Amino acid sequence: MTASFKPVTEQLAYLKKGVAEIIREDELKARLEKSFKTGVPLRVYLGVDPTAPDIHLGHTVVLRKLKHFQDMGHTAVFLIGDFSAMIGDPTGRSETRPPLSREEVGANAKTYLDQVFKILDKDKTEVRYNSEWLDKLSSTEVVKLCAHYRLARMLEREDFRSRLENNQPISVHELLYPLLTAYDAVSLKSDVELGATEQKFNLLVHRDIQREYGLEGQVCVTMPILVGLDGAKKMSKSLGNYVGITEAPAEIFGKMMSIPDDLMWSYYELVTDRTPEEITALKSEVSSGKLHPMDAKMRLGQEVVSGFHGADAGKKAAENFQRVFRDREAPTEVPVQKIPRGPAKKLIALLVELGLVPSKSEAERLIKQKGVEINEALVEDFRKELDLSKHAEFLIRAGKKKFVRLVVE
Repeated sequence: MTASFKPVTEQLAYLKKGVAEIIREDELKARLEKSFKTGVPLRVYLGVDPTAPDIHLGHTVVLRKLKHFQDMGHTAVFLIGDFSAMIGDPTGRSETRPPLSREEVGANAKTYLDQVFKILDKDKTEVRYNSEWLDKLSSTEVVKLCAHYRLARMLEREDFRSRLENNQPISVHELLYPLLTAYDAVSLKSDVELGATEQKFNLLVHRDIQREYGLEGQVCVTMPILVGLDGAKKMSKSLGNYVGITEAPAEIFGKMMSIPDDLMWSYYELVTDRTPEEITALKSEVSSGKLHPMDAKMRLGQEVVSGFHGADAGKKAAENFQRVFRDREAPTEVPVQKIPRGPAKKLIALLVELGLVPSKSEAERLIKQKGVEINEALVEDFRKELDLSKHAEFLIRAGKKKFVRLVVE
């Protein structure tokens, strides 16, 4: 069955958005032209080793590019490296990765897929596992595969070279990793493979090995590494500068609003489906003063939340942020804490008891800095006491983000 496609120039512009490198762009254009003429979609794949179960926004950059090919009518192949994950990708490693069991990989893969389909169209995605063919390779076939690549080329790889120079060990199975994953490209007969910039070496090996097996070498498309919320380092859970895609809508939105203004444009490029023309128009509105940077960032936050939790959740998160941080009103949903009636209590002690501040000294400092409100009235005296002798409700704000509705029963 043939398909109809958008004009090649339009496809290429959309597919190039945010891309770090295309090897080679003229080949991608030629394949798109052939696809346009024949109505046969390109086979585009992304291989992922499920070595950890959780996905953050940085992981979605290359996933979203796979979605862009899917948007253009091409076949998106999501390859789970259940076999290769047991070896471990040596990319960026200064030491040998401990091998994962088949059970660990399987559990991670299931969780990973649940998250991946927040981005990819499940009904239009071809999901494959590289154990399908790598489990079946005979010893003879592995030896023949290894014969297609030179050791000197493998040791040109930066990870291996630096480990050799520093007298750090390299296990032989690590040298097999790019060759076995190259066999994925052979088995899938892929036209295009996607990966992060740090995966470039592997992708080029895959392209070379395809040719050794009589196929036309695939096009390699690499995507940049997403800078984290701090605006300085790669997004990483260990650095705490990440956005988890399964986090609550308000949490995601708040984190998106915390990024530096100048960073939001790369986020628009890498984690939304907006076209380059739309992003340029937004930039122009901000630079001309027609659109406030915060409003542009709020649109970004709403789009990111909507992508993972639905349009209603995105709209609600944006409205809640507007109410709390710009109109300085209480959020629609405030956690409620109940306490029994009793004698009056000092506010600074109550703020600690409610978990709004870590210590009485921090509570005192916050009040002195005009950071505490009760029922939307500013508290100016840190010695203030609350009357808890009768039924009452107090809406307490501590700092910009923490609210509690205190109910005296």
